[in-house]
Amino acid sequence: MKKMFKLTRTRDGQQNNIFTMPLLPLRDIVVFPSMVVPLFVGRDKSVNALEKAMGADKKIFLAAQTKAKTDTPGEGDIYRMGTVANILQILRLPDGTVKVLVEGDYRARILSFVPHPEHFVVQLEAIEEAEEKSVEVEALMRGVKSSLEAYAKHNKKITQEILDTVATIEVPSRLADTVASYMPFKLETKQKLLETVNVLQRIEKLFGHIRSEIEIIETEERIKGRVKKQMEKTQREYYLNEQMRAIQKEMGEKDDFKSELEELDKRIKKKKLPAEAASKVRAELKKLKMMSPMSAEATVVRNYIDWILSLPWFEKTRDKIDIDEAARILDQDHYGLEKPKERIVEYLAVQALVKKIKGPILCFVGPPGVGKTSLARSIARAMNRNFIRLSLGGVRDEAEIRGHRRTYIGALPGKIIQSLKKIKSNNPVFCLDEIDKMSMDFRGDPSAALLEVLDPEQNFAFNDHYLDLDYDLSEVFFITTANTLHSIPAPLRDRMEIIQLAGYTEFDKQNIARNFLIKKQSQANGINADNIDFTDEVLLYIIRHYTKEAGVRNLEREIGSVCRKVAKEVVRKGPEVRVELTEDHIQEFLGIPKFHYGRAEEKDEIGLAMGLAWTEFGGDILGIETATMPGKGKVTITGKLGEVMQESAQAALSYVRSRAKELGLDPDFHQKLDIHVHVPEGGIPKDGPSAGITMATSIVSALSRIPVRSDVAMTGEITLRGRVLPIGGLKEKILAAHRALLKTVLIPSENAKDLKDIPEKILGEINIELMTHMDDVLKIALATDQAGKLFKEPEAADSPVILPKEPSADEIRAH
Repeated sequence: MKKMFKLTRTRDGQQNNIFTMPLLPLRDIVVFPSMVVPLFVGRDKSVNALEKAMGADKKIFLAAQTKAKTDTPGEGDIYRMGTVANILQILRLPDGTVKVLVEGDYRARILSFVPHPEHFVVQLEAIEEAEEKSVEVEALMRGVKSSLEAYAKHNKKITQEILDTVATIEVPSRLADTVASYMPFKLETKQKLLETVNVLQRIEKLFGHIRSEIEIIETEERIKGRVKKQMEKTQREYYLNEQMRAIQKEMGEKDDFKSELEELDKRIKKKKLPAEAASKVRAELKKLKMMSPMSAEATVVRNYIDWILSLPWFEKTRDKIDIDEAARILDQDHYGLEKPKERIVEYLAVQALVKKIKGPILCFVGPPGVGKTSLARSIARAMNRNFIRLSLGGVRDEAEIRGHRRTYIGALPGKIIQSLKKIKSNNPVFCLDEIDKMSMDFRGDPSAALLEVLDPEQNFAFNDHYLDLDYDLSEVFFITTANTLHSIPAPLRDRMEIIQLAGYTEFDKQNIARNFLIKKQSQANGINADNIDFTDEVLLYIIRHYTKEAGVRNLEREIGSVCRKVAKEVVRKGPEVRVELTEDHIQEFLGIPKFHYGRAEEKDEIGLAMGLAWTEFGGDILGIETATMPGKGKVTITGKLGEVMQESAQAALSYVRSRAKELGLDPDFHQKLDIHVHVPEGGIPKDGPSAGITMATSIVSALSRIPVRSDVAMTGEITLRGRVLPIGGLKEKILAAHRALLKTVLIPSENAKDLKDIPEKILGEINIELMTHMDDVLKIALATDQAGKLFKEPEAADSPVILPKEPSADEIRAH
């Protein structure tokens, strides 16, 4: 309903200033004299007060509550100053509520509350208002009228009709009350205006409040305009955040950007930096101070400064130089692995004698599961250094190592700098895992970026593209891990100290399981040593029949699976359960054996020779089969063989043809027989020259019909002259032969130096034969009782195949 005001005032025959009257408490509204307003009354006491007033002179006292939410106000919940009002109209609504139209008459003050059971009754004192006319009052009246007009421009609720009405009022008190009733002041502000009896003070306060409202509205509009101009294309949430910031700035609060600059300045003064970095960061801070905080470039500069200040330029951990304690920690964490352990102890010993030593760069190469990464972690613990690991598997972008330049959006330093920031020291043990799994594409070659990182002569000034500053990596202890060496680029391989970690023997695996894995998996699965008993026989059974690996990763999984089965029994039957494991238990828990243990072949076979292969997962035996069929000399080689292995088969066949008469073979066999050489497990790619003597043995056996001994395995490259050349991965191959229960292994004589790496226990159980020529291989590999058929002396008249003479040392030098 539209508010209306009556511009006359009467006392309606009141003869004195003190009288009693019913009271109507009001919520969220202050009624001024001359103000006409509708009220909705629902409380019983208030309705009773209205009925009492209507039965008398239709006058009622209106006073506001101090708290609008109070439903049953007491004497302390009602303001003492209020307005005596005339009831103009009353209407009862269907829901029991009463709508009443009242007109404020004059001010009155509560002297006391008169007890009454049905409604409030108060003793009042009428307030006399002395009207005064002065130059100051006249000036204030004009100011109020003009301010109301200015306010009306910002608030459409103040209509022109209201402005015209106010302009005709000449009485100061009525002007103040009328304007105050229109303004959206808070309840407390309106109550104070009502309580201000002095007209000059009242109109002065009113003028101040109106000007304050105008300033607030203008400020809000100014804030909205500025924020809208800055953020017109951004999301609504960002707009609201900026609006809050603008409000804070308008209120005079501390500028966030300025405080951030001060904080950065403090950090720069406190941080110890190299001269180049200190100069750079101060120049960037100076540039930042001149920028707008809202610009994108300011964010880039701010992030750059933060990166420089967050790096550990001189922060480092103190090494624990106690070689005996370091050796004890390394032995406690890992079984065997003598070479890398010895190298770490050597490094600590040198560091104890030399003040500063360049961090070594080691490369652990070995099959999966032998403990390369965990050994790096133990080295960090032994040296009391922080440990950080970075996996390079699948990395194909050079920027992953050296970072992006700051000109790119979202640029960051490379992983090396990021990791150092995370670890907060510049001398950690840094493990670059799976360095052989990196690749390259159009974005660059990450292995080339690592050349600087892993070069002790250069990494004291490693330059990241993002920082564009030299960072000293010389005190970082770099350890890389790989499964193979051939996939690491030669320049990168040349910068690292290669330490080969061979596969474990069965004895090693038993010790690792007993001392490490069983305890670890028992704790992980919530059981203790009293609940489960692994005997050496059971461990050996698991190793032989459920794993086939160089490391112990699958062995740990199988032990964990057994522990989970026992944990289930503990939950069902109680913590006192103890399971003494047997082979039957293992088959029940792990299923049928996954691998056959023992010799691949139990009896001697014609055309089947056992070779030895090296893989990324350790050594393995490799059977090679040859079959002959009547034909026209066609040679077929199958088994998904690589080019090198196919060439080895061709070289082996050429050797056999060249030695056919000495071997007692038909010289024309290559014209009468088709030969098929096959390497089983045809779905697995195979390559390398080390199967040459095995292929030659298989072909000779097939042609001569002499079986190959099933207890003999061999490895070696063959030449056309029949020489046996050295091969790699000897330790893994001999371990594979030992796992397969082979009694004799034929190896190139030039590999004799590598036998020192093989455990004496293994050498005591296998007969190692050193070979220099293929003829020696055939004499041992073919069945002993029939080998005499070979190597017949040729007749004098025959002309043997003429082979090229080997050059002398002088001829080689001359060439």
